[in-house]
Amino acid sequence: MRKIFCLLALVGATTMHAQKKPLDHTIYDGWQSIGERHLSADGKWVAYAVNPQEGDGTLYVQSIADKRIVRTIPRGYSALISADSRYLVCRIKPFYADTRAARIKKKKSEEMPKDSLAVLALGTDSLVKKAGIASYKIPQQSGQWLAYHKAQVPTRASVNTATQKTVDSLQKKVDSLMQLVVQIKQVKGGSADGMDAEDPADGAAGANTGTDLVLRNLATGKEHTFANIGDYVFDKKGNRLLMKALKAAKDSAIANAIVLYDLAKDKLDTILKGGNDFRGLALSEDGAKAAFVAERDSSTKALQKFYGVYLYQQGMDSARRIVFNNTPGLPQQWRVSEHSNITFSKSGNRLFFGTAPIAAPKDTSLAEIDQVKLDIWHYNDDYLQSQQLFTLQQDLKRNYTALFDIAAQKMLQLADKNFPVVLQTGDGDGRYFFVATDTGRRVQAQWSGRTLKDLYAIEPTTGKKILLATKLDGQTYASTTGKYMLWYDAAKRQYFCWDGTATRQVSKGIPHPLFDEEHDTPIEPGPYGVMGWHKADSFAYVYDRYDVWRLDPSGNLPAKNLFGTASGRKQAITYRFERTDTTNRFISFDEPLVFSAFDNKTKKKGLRLFQGGQLTGSDFLQPFSLGSPIKAKDAAVWAYTKESFTHAPNLFVSENLANEQRLSATNPQQAQYNWGTAELVRWKTFDGKQTEGILYKPEDFDSTKQYPMIAYFYEKLSDGLYSYNAPAPTPSRLNISFYVSRGYLVFAPDISYTKGQPAKDAYNYIVSGVQHLARNKWVDKKNLAVQGQSWGGYQVLALLVQTNMFKAAWAGAPVANMTSAYGGIRWESGVNRQFQYEKGQSRIGYTLWERPDLYLQNSPLFQLPKIKTPLVIMSNDADGAVPWYQGIELFTAMRRLNKPVWLLNYNGEAHNLVERKNRKDIQMRQQQYFDWMLKGAQPTKWITDGVPAVEKGKEWGLL
Repeated sequence: MRKIFCLLALVGATTMHAQKKPLDHTIYDGWQSIGERHLSADGKWVAYAVNPQEGDGTLYVQSIADKRIVRTIPRGYSALISADSRYLVCRIKPFYADTRAARIKKKKSEEMPKDSLAVLALGTDSLVKKAGIASYKIPQQSGQWLAYHKAQVPTRASVNTATQKTVDSLQKKVDSLMQLVVQIKQVKGGSADGMDAEDPADGAAGANTGTDLVLRNLATGKEHTFANIGDYVFDKKGNRLLMKALKAAKDSAIANAIVLYDLAKDKLDTILKGGNDFRGLALSEDGAKAAFVAERDSSTKALQKFYGVYLYQQGMDSARRIVFNNTPGLPQQWRVSEHSNITFSKSGNRLFFGTAPIAAPKDTSLAEIDQVKLDIWHYNDDYLQSQQLFTLQQDLKRNYTALFDIAAQKMLQLADKNFPVVLQTGDGDGRYFFVATDTGRRVQAQWSGRTLKDLYAIEPTTGKKILLATKLDGQTYASTTGKYMLWYDAAKRQYFCWDGTATRQVSKGIPHPLFDEEHDTPIEPGPYGVMGWHKADSFAYVYDRYDVWRLDPSGNLPAKNLFGTASGRKQAITYRFERTDTTNRFISFDEPLVFSAFDNKTKKKGLRLFQGGQLTGSDFLQPFSLGSPIKAKDAAVWAYTKESFTHAPNLFVSENLANEQRLSATNPQQAQYNWGTAELVRWKTFDGKQTEGILYKPEDFDSTKQYPMIAYFYEKLSDGLYSYNAPAPTPSRLNISFYVSRGYLVFAPDISYTKGQPAKDAYNYIVSGVQHLARNKWVDKKNLAVQGQSWGGYQVLALLVQTNMFKAAWAGAPVANMTSAYGGIRWESGVNRQFQYEKGQSRIGYTLWERPDLYLQNSPLFQLPKIKTPLVIMSNDADGAVPWYQGIELFTAMRRLNKPVWLLNYNGEAHNLVERKNRKDIQMRQQQYFDWMLKGAQPTKWITDGVPAVEKGKEWGLL
């Protein structure tokens, strides 16, 4: 296959520019992007990854003061810088070639090449490496310690593979619907590029013997090894290390245990010894308390196992069980869940864990051969069977939050089946928590896409619930301390706040919409959202389209625009807060705040500081797209990426956002290729509306020549004017930079919609835009094409039945028949598709039986005789969003009508192609098709003759 890629690299190439060559299919793998970014707390060091699309990346460690690259770590990733800014720790991937070779040999995960660990002392050349690690951790607020867990060494038994007989036997046990759901779920997850070695999954102790955990003092380099460790956790301040020690397979005298290591005292204590399984290790913030769940009483082969919650406090001899089956506060016939997420509140006074109803043990009395495989779909089920099967493994582990008050020695069940999610406040110490329920209203999500909820406050000390709102359609935003609950009511399009006693409307008086002004689907628009809560919850800050408004939750002060006379609305500039300190949940003006600024007219972007009650700087907008900034914790230093269509993404640093310096230099090879330009185009639609889009031209554009043009669209794309389009094999979208480099124009128009006529709206915006550009002599009006994926693919079909102006068309995963798609299943989630047509993207706004005329009018399948344009369809058999049969309906109908049509089905692939080999393949076929139709290139075999099934895997049809 690789030979074919090389042979076809220049198929259909345009005449080479005098000094620059066009992009080809051989260049994808080495094209780079900026990956993870890290700043040291003191602002002196930055670490960032530069990664190729395929192959081995590099982690760079750089001095900000002199821009000097102090270290490169080949294949480094997942880096952390210690809290004292003295050390960088990262993982190192195996060589890509080694991992690929292991996959080709179909090795098991435990046999795959393993990660290494690297420790770099910043400011020195001292780099320590450790081979074969599974994970590492450093305390969040300490720079002294590192723990790394060694990877499992595969045993002889683990290397044995299942026989085909075993595989066939297991396959027969899985019902057909589950097969489909699992298949879609696997495709959704994608291929295992860069697989990492991880700790063995939690399970019954004794299933593995654990591996060595090494504790390293970063300052001295001294290491201490703990044998047979299965899991481990530091407290935030780095005082203690809690570990799960597993019994040794060769030494029955060694029992499972939970051990606690005091880092300052160099003291190891066994706080619980003996038991079958330990899970959910947790330490309080200061390390003075430890908690976990344990199962100690049953046989390892028991069909039912019961876990307890164990608590250890400094000064105790051992951990003691505080919650078990008969503990007051635990609901009848409930148990402690082994899948609990164990956490302490910030103060350490509250311990949170999960409980669940006791499940009936598996029935072993009925032989497998006699068991019926049946799904019963009931009209009163909260969720369709398809959705239940998709979430089955998650549901089997589902548990509900409970609280143990350590001082009062009291358990309280907070969540249950009717109130499944609890929103904690005050880092677990809040006065009020909040819960919402849609019990009894979940079925309506099938057609509405969302449900109405009742909102309650709950006292975590008593469990008492206070009703705040009923049948709420909107979003909720609890205050940081739990003193207030703010919510947006979509029906009333306003914010309301509960202060512990009363509810009041707090956004009254704001003269501008707080909801999406450009909303164009048949459902109530959502809000622009909440920026956050002020220190001590004194104010809440919410967005409109451009600005930030201060709301007084007590209702005493009127709403106020945070920017005053510098309002972004005056200049159509949208400001959004960039939260660079995720550990601080408050908004405080004690330190400068960073806001991103986006000019909705020019599409330029910038960063501004807000300090002293006003925005600073004037010349802040740049013709670039900027990534979200990160900030050094203790210094006024920010790092962010910057890019445009012509400039590859690179990392920049700035002090006080007053100046900036570039650190990286990705993709220098771009200078060798004929690239392109991007410009904003504005025109009026057929119904007189002003709209805009992007026109991409070749770098060597000559207005005296004519160029074929491809229109590529989805909904609105013009905000991406300054986005970099790396030449890459895409999931099925148009590879814009590739086509522009090879002498095409690419046009990306914005589209707005009205209820019930998406097909007409697509025609109104796209065709009017194409005709506007076609007035230019440099547009080859005889060689126009359209390409779209998913919703874009549908719009391709909608255009083809309304106009014959396009010479070629390509539609990825399109819906052709809304009447059959309406009742289908989105297999990636198991949900029904009705909501998409009534309330969502398809924008019909009615049921199929209320307005069948609209479904027919907007279904291209019923108008296929009008199509004159040759069409390529991509429709994959594991598509989790659009039913595969949509492509089949379309293809078979056009085939019967003797229309030129091709169908590409990438076996086992998703809605958007996941596997890179398939992405490369479709890029070549797409280029071959458009070069043939628009440039007169020689057609390839798959176009002229197809590829018979007997030649599959032997003949690719690419030559």
